[in-house]
Amino acid sequence: MDDRGWESCDFIFVSGDAYVDHPAFAAALVSRVLEDAGYQVGIIPQPDWKNRASYRALGRPRLAFLVGAGNMDSMVAHYTAAKKPRSKDAYSPGGKAGFRPDRAILTYVEGIRSVYKNIPVIIGGIEASLRRFAHYDYWSDQVRRSILLDSKADLLVYGMGERAIREIAQRLHAGEAITAIRDVRGTCVRSSHTGETGIRLPDYGVIKGKDPDSLKQYAEHFMIQRLQADPLSAQPLVERSDGDRWVIQNPPAFPLTQAEFDKIYELPYTRRAHPQYDAAGGIPALKEVAFSLVSSRGCFGGCSFCAITFHQGRAVTGRSPESLLRETKTLTRREGFKGYIHDVGGPTANFYRPPCTRQTKGGFCPDRECLYPTPCPRLRADHRDYLETLKALRNAGAGIQKIFIRSGIRFDYLGLDSQYGKEFLKTLCRWHVSGQLKVAPEHVASSVLAAMGKGDHETYSKFVKDYTEINRGLGYKQYLVPYFISGHPGSTLQDGVELALYLKKSRFIPDQVQDFYPTPGTLSTVMYRTGLDPRTMKPISVPGEREKRLQRALIHFNKPENRALVQEALCLAHREDMLRPGPGRLL
Repeated sequence: MDDRGWESCDFIFVSGDAYVDHPAFAAALVSRVLEDAGYQVGIIPQPDWKNRASYRALGRPRLAFLVGAGNMDSMVAHYTAAKKPRSKDAYSPGGKAGFRPDRAILTYVEGIRSVYKNIPVIIGGIEASLRRFAHYDYWSDQVRRSILLDSKADLLVYGMGERAIREIAQRLHAGEAITAIRDVRGTCVRSSHTGETGIRLPDYGVIKGKDPDSLKQYAEHFMIQRLQADPLSAQPLVERSDGDRWVIQNPPAFPLTQAEFDKIYELPYTRRAHPQYDAAGGIPALKEVAFSLVSSRGCFGGCSFCAITFHQGRAVTGRSPESLLRETKTLTRREGFKGYIHDVGGPTANFYRPPCTRQTKGGFCPDRECLYPTPCPRLRADHRDYLETLKALRNAGAGIQKIFIRSGIRFDYLGLDSQYGKEFLKTLCRWHVSGQLKVAPEHVASSVLAAMGKGDHETYSKFVKDYTEINRGLGYKQYLVPYFISGHPGSTLQDGVELALYLKKSRFIPDQVQDFYPTPGTLSTVMYRTGLDPRTMKPISVPGEREKRLQRALIHFNKPENRALVQEALCLAHREDMLRPGPGRLL
């Protein structure tokens, strides 16, 4: 601040992550967007929440404090799916845990309020976005109020907040009180009025219960939000909490245009972690993205267990090839560049352009998915633009040895592109894979895949065949590394046995398996909480903790330490035949 001649900051961003000036980190991206709009922005990364003086590090901001827990929900950052404390945190110095509190937003806002009175506080990021209404909290096993109410913040920005934060900044700068800013798209506000207009969600007092009616209304509560997520048609949503405390959600912000998207990712980031972390070994999360390119935002995949659509939205925006080329040339000049671009992708790498004319205009169908249960007739699977962009990047000039694609690809979408699908897969195998390609079939049982919002297993089998044949034709020995989830709602022990048999037949046992993790903002979490499939309101099986252990053991049936668990699982599934000697024996 002294070097820049600032008496004060306009905004101060308090972040649960270490300070990394890279667009993959929310604090840097939002702060650079505000800086580009002419504001003076300071960042307090990972303040010592036990010392209130840490919030005074940059003085009092002229306009507002911005608060985010970081790139991950702080509870997910701290605890495994088994609720055990994590020993590492990739977004902290040296990868060590303990630099941020549980429920970081609540703690940070409380700390700010304790040292600065009557200062506007705006919360945002993944933790605020996915907890904007009453939500099931896995770690306490209860439905918690909106984080806007619990934190006592003035305003909540949900989703990708660049548009919202620019408008809020402009209105604050013009002298408008924070309490008067109530109509910005992509925000939620508090209210004490009983006559709020909008689509009424079931009350918090109803959905926090565990009786059948409360559980059903909780499922309906989520589905109303899901149906009102299209920026083109969404209506305001209204939820009453205790007494006359209300949360009003304004319609979602419109997606960025390609030109806006390009500009944001070409702002003057240093792409470095702050030098104060050098002695600790830097920030591990930066190593994963330091030489990667974000080519798209948004995902229309519709996976039940994923919160990306609830945060980024379903409408896909892709960057221009020219912008990606400029960034590529910037990366080649950076210290430590060794000729490798580690990724060109986004939430799903081969979702690079909107899949239909409706999404081209910025919206999507609120009442159906693009790929599930069957591909939408309007869906236009087309990899041509992505292929041309990858070719341009490969020819970017000296210094580029290899460009990888490490973001996930949707093989079901790939198979729908009759014109360019095979060409893309061949290009992928020839130029953009290094020995292994990670894919996510998730499961093999049709009932589980249906609960996950995924297509049938035959689609994956065909992809495996095509991938193998193309690599054989190229003379490459490259393998697929499939990713599976255990214990997902809808999965029974019989389904776990089916998956184990598939793994044995394919002679592949995954090193890592993701236990289903009920996090805020996902359809699967609603299933876990209610025992209902919100899409149909029909009952769905939810594995208990013991059954989840058994299902996980079945996936790793080859490990000696799992032998007793596998035997128990096979007996409970009435598959004792798989314990007897013979070709069908599992152990």
